Amino acid sequence: MNKIKTGAMAAVVGAAAALAFPTAGMAQGFSMTGPDSGWFVGGSIGQSKVDIDTSTFAPGATADDKDTSFRVFGGYQFNKHFGVELGYATLGEATVNEPGVVSTFEAKAFDLVAVGTLPINEQFSVFGKLGMYKGDLDASDTTGASLSESSTDMTYGIGVQYNFNKNLGIRAEWQQYKALGNKDTIGESDVDVMSIGVVYRFK
Repeated sequence: MNKIKTGAMAAVVGAAAALAFPTAGMAQGFSMTGPDSGWFVGGSIGQSKVDIDTSTFAPGATADDKDTSFRVFGGYQFNKHFGVELGYATLGEATVNEPGVVSTFEAKAFDLVAVGTLPINEQFSVFGKLGMYKGDLDASDTTGASLSESSTDMTYGIGVQYNFNKNLGIRAEWQQYKALGNKDTIGESDVDVMSIGVVYRFK
């Protein structure tokens, strides 16, 4: 990962953390219950991109690293600024074509994140997410070989949400799952997801 990408990721993590956790200056008057509290559920669809390093494969290897991703989630909103969210995502497949063999990688993950929200007005808000995931990366190839690895690491993201009313909203977001896999066996890959989803709040 180059310095520019590393700096961008650090900025996103910092923004997500700042949104997700109130500062000392905000602590006064911060309540974990109120008129904005309640349970919510939702689902999203988007495009995943698996960061595959083709240099670790045979010379001339090429990768198809994008696929469709789906995620379902639920959580609890403590107030208009802070909530928690549990999700399950199928992160799609990526394939690597080498001379004489094709390898397929399939990823999926559970994640638990803190969600910090900054309302812009009554309907529009921006949010950041920061937490952990537990995921699986399954690999197989056309020779019949297969391998599966589980990993746990950070996940974070940022997005926007538009609320049609007190119950229904839509969101667009980017989320990254860091270092999915095992660098000593199947390899490690960051997985990025751009998605659009629907959120239903129980009010």
